[in-house]
Amino acid sequence: MKFLQKIGKSLMLPVACLPLCGILMGLGYLLCPASMQGGEITGLVPTIGIFLVKAGGALIDHIALLFAVGVGVGMADDQNGTAGLTALVSWLIITTLLQADFVKLLAPAIADQPASLLAFQKIENPFIGILAGIIGAQSYNRFKNTDLPEWLAFFSRKRSTVIISGLSSILVAAVLFFVWPVLFGALVSLGQGIAGMGAVGAGIYAFLNRLLIPLGLHHALNNVFWFDTIGLGDLTHFWAGHTDADVPWSLGIYMSGFFPCMMFGIPGAALAIIHCADRKKRKYVVGILGSAALCSFVCGITEPFEFAFMFVAPMLYVVYALLYGLFSYVTALAGFRAGFSFSAGATDLMFSSSLPAAQDTWQIVPLGLAAFVIFYVVFRVLIRKFNLPTPGNEAEDSNDMADALETAGDRADVVEGVDIASLLAALGGKDNILILDNCATRLRLELKDDSVVDEKRLKEAGAKGVIMLGENSVQVVIGMKVQKVADALDEQLK
Repeated sequence: MKFLQKIGKSLMLPVACLPLCGILMGLGYLLCPASMQGGEITGLVPTIGIFLVKAGGALIDHIALLFAVGVGVGMADDQNGTAGLTALVSWLIITTLLQADFVKLLAPAIADQPASLLAFQKIENPFIGILAGIIGAQSYNRFKNTDLPEWLAFFSRKRSTVIISGLSSILVAAVLFFVWPVLFGALVSLGQGIAGMGAVGAGIYAFLNRLLIPLGLHHALNNVFWFDTIGLGDLTHFWAGHTDADVPWSLGIYMSGFFPCMMFGIPGAALAIIHCADRKKRKYVVGILGSAALCSFVCGITEPFEFAFMFVAPMLYVVYALLYGLFSYVTALAGFRAGFSFSAGATDLMFSSSLPAAQDTWQIVPLGLAAFVIFYVVFRVLIRKFNLPTPGNEAEDSNDMADALETAGDRADVVEGVDIASLLAALGGKDNILILDNCATRLRLELKDDSVVDEKRLKEAGAKGVIMLGENSVQVVIGMKVQKVADALDEQLK
């Protein structure tokens, strides 16, 4: 579990490149319609447009390579760039040895097996990229401090990791020569089965996507549906300028349903939680959920909102995930199609609306209003009926958290509303922290002893949520300004 979560965190590095892709290609298609509709491209503005389209395409067309390097660096113990190089070496060796033309040279009979040949023609995919990243990172972590005999001293330590990665990749390529066609065939069958479910499949995916967020495993699921690993690649094809005519499913179906939920559903749910909060606590609840709702609407970042209640009211969170499934199903049937390069916020909706696969984006208004009302009503009814301990509706002894948050801005050692000294003390002190890392919204820590972690004090210090993963692995949800908090905490550890 911890290994999979580390992969999920590592995927955030290459995924962070996609917003740039979305901005470039969105503007490019808007300035140069001929780039997707055909026809002659003349004039300064269309030329700039096609220039931007190609620049964005450079990223989306090589997303698998970005995965290899990103996972390599992200999974390295110290996130050293050398691990990215070892991952790149692994990627180049595996994809070259298993390239279709070379495989036909080694085994001419492959040419008579269309399914196996297709597998090798698709060898440059995100799955292989992630595998190469893992090989590179593990080679680096295991051998970065290895000393060789004096006559080989030049290749000692970090330089040796590239050699180890290369040799390991040759062995992996030999295994994949036999395994990859079978695995690829199974994955293609899975993808075809999901695509054949249409709107129902989109709803099931959206439900599972939200349900896996507490475990940090939703990134693995997203890799199956959004990138061209098993023949789907909803995100990849959408931003490549393709349409339904280019793929065997309704393009955008695995992204569109998130827009009404993230842009309007979360603000509706946040308003319901605020209305259910004790009047004395509403000030700090508005501060927490208001900013979270705005963040979700603008850029589709939902974790600051979700971690505000997922652990204190798990039943409500399951219903929340079901609402995503419902709206993804309805959105798929309604014909609204939009895509995102990062997440389903207003920014991505604006840039994706000019792409060829975008359809009926005006429907975000009725769908969004419906999401706002339904999320609001469902959250308010459930909180009231079951007296769920959502923010502001907790037991009286949680008043100290509200007081702490309200006065946090007055203390000198507070960064983005987080009391760094209190946060460090709640984690057991600096001697208890072995590894400090962060993703888009969370601190990810490896501790000597997780039994000393004080979850209540962490929240009083400004954390929005705490995830105890076992085996001394802890995640602390901070929000979009987590990098500043991580840097400040790292300074305390030095």
